[in-house]
Order: sequence, then structure tokens, then C-alpha cells
Amino acid sequence: MVQQMIRVTTFDGPAADPIIREVPRPDIPKNAALIQIGACGVCGTDLHILKGHWPKPLPWPFTLGHELAGVIVEKGAELVEDFMGKPLNIGSKVMLPPLMPCGSCYYCVHYPENANKCLTPVYYGRYLGFDKPPHLWGGWAEHVYVDLDMLPGTKIYRLPDDMPLLLGSLSEPLTSCIRAVNRAVAAGRFRWGDTAVVQGTGPIGILAIAALQEMGAGRVIAVGAPEEPRLRLARAFGAEETVDIEEHVTSEARIHRVRDIVSGFGADLVLDCTGYPSAGPEGIEYLRDGGTFVEMGQFTDAGAIETNWHRICAKDLNVLGSWAFTANDLPLGVDMLDRARNKYPWREMQTLFPFTVGGVKDAVAQAMSMKTVKSTIVPYEELL
Repeated sequence: MVQQMIRVTTFDGPAADPIIREVPRPDIPKNAALIQIGACGVCGTDLHILKGHWPKPLPWPFTLGHELAGVIVEKGAELVEDFMGKPLNIGSKVMLPPLMPCGSCYYCVHYPENANKCLTPVYYGRYLGFDKPPHLWGGWAEHVYVDLDMLPGTKIYRLPDDMPLLLGSLSEPLTSCIRAVNRAVAAGRFRWGDTAVVQGTGPIGILAIAALQEMGAGRVIAVGAPEEPRLRLARAFGAEETVDIEEHVTSEARIHRVRDIVSGFGADLVLDCTGYPSAGPEGIEYLRDGGTFVEMGQFTDAGAIETNWHRICAKDLNVLGSWAFTANDLPLGVDMLDRARNKYPWREMQTLFPFTVGGVKDAVAQAMSMKTVKSTIVPYEELL
């Protein structure tokens, strides 16, 4: 019997408790699909929104969750391939990116390498005033819905048939890390064998350690906390050494320790994945003269209005700021996960939570308290 109602998690505003509501199962037109969610991560962006840090008004209540992987359970006859031309069928495993460039605005046409700064992005359609969201209704739900005719900027990416959906749900955050490193590569500031420091050992920091190694780093050092589970996992992912900010409590102590590890001159490359305003000025001191700093952790002005440090990331600047990714970056994340699926302990990143009010609440709380690396909500455990 076809499920007539679909359960979705909504929040009525920042700091609100989750509420699970039911919405009608949509009719699926010719160029649309209904995707059953296997896993959806809790992203730092979700946490910023729930802390009230999002820089623009939001249409509460709505459903969060964009690091999703699922299975197509219903689709229209004209939806036959994904954004990269791979065939889509009932049962295909897929992921959806949260930010989908429209493909036709000024930035998309003239600066496709910066299409992540699209002027009319498809991002939770309700943000743009659509009565019917293009994604029913965010990934913290039983299903999402995509309609490529309603919003042509919508993009679907097929995952390998044998890729676990838990692994597939990491493709979006990993892609952000790949693009950040590629920003340095494109500027001629990251070369094979370079020494890199990752600031922050949350999910982006852990994934950045893997991305750096896959893209040619000679040595990777991680700065963060707490030891369990984050620094331990950073070493399991290949960080040569870790610097515990709870042990080295001052900026001067951390700078001295990093320089002691990498040699007195400093590192070639630093990636800031923290989201803390003080991390950028400190991270610059980890570098050798002529080194390169990539800011990918600051995208709101929370706590940093007086410094505007977040603007380096938010404006995707060349010093070097890196925000999100473009449509063509996503396959790089999927391919890296597929190629390196047995090389890193990906599954150890993810702490699973059931799709219940209590499960969603715990997933958010543990992510905020850093008791997990990647809280992951699982609506349909059997899909895993």
C-alpha cells in the first residue's frame, strides 16, 4: 500500500524544539522524483540556523537537512538522467546538493567557476517564495521531492549502486573540502608534497584531512578538540599529529606547537574549518612566509561583526575564501568517496540517530556539544 502521508521534521524558529508533522504525498509529474531518505547529516549550517546566526530572514517553520542520500521510489517518465548524464531509475541511489545554481544569472553565465555565488539559487525553494517547495521538505524527513520543471536549477546526482547511503551522505561536505583545496591549487599555492594544517576537527576538518591527502599533501597536522572523539579520529584519518586546544590553551602556545611540528618556518597551507572568528588570525601565524591560508569556516557574522573576518569566506575571496561548491564540483566528492571508500574510517565519523522527535533533538544537541563528529539522522534504517 502506498504511503499517503509523509513525516517531516520542522522547527518554528531558532532554539525551538523539533516537531514532526505530516504532509500529503505529492503527485509526481513528468520531470520530478520522490526520494526516500536513507541518511542525512547534521551540518554546521543547520546548527548556525538553529542558533539564529543565518544572515537573512527564514520562513519558519521549515525542514532542515541537506547532507542527504536516498533512493528514488517514484519518478516521472521524462526524468531519465542525473546532472552528469547518468541514467536514473526507480531504485537508483542519489544525493542532492543544498545549493543549486540556476545556470542563467550573471554569475552562472560569466563566472561559472564562481556559480556558487549564483544570484537566484535553488535552495529550499520556500526561501525564494515558492508555495510548493522543490524539496519536500529537507533531508530530516522520510522523503524529499524534486521537480526540474518547476525549478530548472535543481540537480540530482546518482551515487554508485554499491555505495552505502551512509557513505553517500558525506559527499556534499567532502565536496566543500575538495573545492577549498582546489582553490589553492588554481592559485598555484598548493603543490604535491606540501605541508598542510587543518584548523578544526569537526566533520569538515576530518573530511579535509582525507581530501588533502588524496590531493597530494605530504604532511597534515590537525588543531582542534576534544581528544575523544575528534582528535583521535583525525589521527585515524591520517593526521600526522594533532594539537589539542584544551591542552594548549593560548594562541601563542598553539602557534609555537604547530611550528615546532612542521619546522620553525611554518606550514605551506592552512585550512580554517572552525567557524570561530579568532581562528583566522591565529591560523595565519601557522604559515611560513609566502604560505597560503584558505578560509572555509566563516560564513556568518556571528560574534565577528567588528572584524568582518567572515567576509573572506562569504564573498569567496582570493585570500583565499572558499564557500560551498559549484554544480560541477559534486561529482568530485562522490568519486573521491568511491575511490577511497576502504582507505579511511568514514563510518566512524557518523553517530546515528532515529527519525523521532527525541532522535532529532539529540542529534542536534550532541553536534552542538561536540560529542559527535557527524550526527546523522536515519529515517529508514533498512535502506542502509
